Amino acid sequence: MPRRVALLLLAVVISAVLVVETRHRNRVLFVDLQALNAERDALNVEWGKLLLEEGAWSQHQRVEAVARTRLNMGIPRPDQVVVVRVPKEPTP
Repeated sequence: MPRRVALLLLAVVISAVLVVETRHRNRVLFVDLQALNAERDALNVEWGKLLLEEGAWSQHQRVEAVARTRLNMGIPRPDQVVVVRVPKEPTP
């Protein structure tokens, strides 16, 4: 009988240690998950800001103003326009 009690006590102690270990790992992983969620949220905020910035930089009015001032571009005169016609390939 004492051997059964010792075996049962050993099983209970091992089970308790495993429960403690599992709970600790669970808490550590939860902290990691919270950190990753916070990082994801921060990246989503940054992505939204970048989309707004891209929209501002790519407005047609701004692109045209930059083309006129920095690149000295403008609307071509009619005599500067060249139309290139590409012949259609015959269909078999």
